[in-house]
Amino acid sequence: QVQLVESGGGLVQAGGSLRLSCAASGRVFSINAMGWYRQAPGKQRELVASITRDGTTNYADSVKARFTISRDNAKNTVYLQMNSLKPEDTAVYYCNAKSPLLYNIRDYWGQGTQVTVSS
Repeated sequence: QVQLVESGGGLVQAGGSLRLSCAASGRVFSINAMGWYRQAPGKQRELVASITRDGTTNYADSVKARFTISRDNAKNTVYLQMNSLKPEDTAVYYCNAKSPLLYNIRDYWGQGTQVTVSS
């Protein structure tokens, strides 16, 4: 099992910044990719950014050039630096870890942290 604990959400004005952290524990050696998803009220959960163990990153088009994902493998922690925040970034942000299985991928999720951007 893998446990994920997020921190860093909160309320910020448009144009401001926040940094989210997600610390993994348990069977961390099994984790390949980690990332952040978000879910706004009435919408489906969507990928924000992801990063593999070797540092390959992927971003949603809506956050490119504003958000940066990074990973500290020694601390088993992934970060999401969010700059130039917009009201449409308001959502619950979930940390995700992926562990490859023989024929599948297992997903682990954090409890979520609220990010609210006021206009």
